[in-house]
Amino acid sequence: MTATHASAESLFTAGRSHSSWLPKPVSEAQLRALYELAQWAPTSMNCQPMRLRWVVTAPSKQRLIDCLYEGNKAKSEHAPVVVIVGQDLDFPATLPRLFPHKTDAQAYYSGKPDLVASTALRNSSLQGAYLIMAARALGLDCGPMSGFDMQAVDAAFWSGTTVRTNFLCNIGYADHAQVKPRGPRLPFDEACTIV
Repeated sequence: MTATHASAESLFTAGRSHSSWLPKPVSEAQLRALYELAQWAPTSMNCQPMRLRWVVTAPSKQRLIDCLYEGNKAKSEHAPVVVIVGQDLDFPATLPRLFPHKTDAQAYYSGKPDLVASTALRNSSLQGAYLIMAARALGLDCGPMSGFDMQAVDAAFWSGTTVRTNFLCNIGYADHAQVKPRGPRLPFDEACTIV
């Protein structure tokens, strides 16, 4: 079985992480369409802890760039959009609405900050991966990033909330002429074990 379908190619085998961007804007309508797809990511007990800050204005972009490690500043400066993928540590409060058939779902997390933190991180990461796939499906390019001061980003963009930053992702139309050769991947027999 091979991934030969055009959508599988655009999502996986031809999809790349980009650092250079064309000066072509991404509209609010596109961001809304992107979320409309990404919202369908599976999460445990439908907890949906991902929260997004779409950084598009010049002042907001500068606040974010000030929080980035040096090697990432230019990547984000020229991207039309940088999305801060956050994780809401108060996600249990939404469970009565999002997972109503399990009436004790919210209580499952009560007094368990480690469980809340690990659930928020795991599931917002899963949702963030879907966000990247949704962007590619809509013809956008992505450049997901670590390499930032998390406390500084939290203070600049999530102050006064229960949301903490997971990762950042540049979104736009990549300058494909600047892309580096794809790095190797681990083969099945090195990365996988069938038990």
